[in-house]
Amino acid sequence: MKQYFTVGLIVFGMSVCSSLYAHALSKPTGPVILTVTGNIKNTNTDNKTAEFDREMLMKLEVVEQKTTTPWSEGVDLYRGPLLKSLMAVLGVKSGTLTVTALNDFSAVVPVEDAYDYKVILAMDINGQPMSVRTKGPLFLLYPFSDVASLNNEVIYNRSVWQIKSISVE
Repeated sequence: MKQYFTVGLIVFGMSVCSSLYAHALSKPTGPVILTVTGNIKNTNTDNKTAEFDREMLMKLEVVEQKTTTPWSEGVDLYRGPLLKSLMAVLGVKSGTLTVTALNDFSAVVPVEDAYDYKVILAMDINGQPMSVRTKGPLFLLYPFSDVASLNNEVIYNRSVWQIKSISVE
């Protein structure tokens, strides 16, 4: 009987902790550059969305990626958080992402891409923050130079730049 009580307390404690963690995202202090909505576990607004400023995104697992793209000449060095790091912070493990740009162009991206490839939300190019003019503030970038099979129209269409929001389904 004592074992069942102890197990019950542990399960209750874990559910309370996970419930608290579900709202553990800090609030942005700078301009919001990304809003995530939909089926997310962790939020930081009253309307159950997650908003991020540049500083918050740069606190995630950030990597550098040297790659060519179909939209630029030569090799560029991009820097930004791994998409899978953002998914982890939001509590997303599967589903689809509708990634929307400032001009309302959108693409559907399987969450699996974040785990199968080193997809990043590029924020810097060649050591400089990406402006809207240079496909910023966020560019969903696949490792085109590292994985030749990513060089196809399906993946090119998923590579949204000037990202403003992501909806998780």
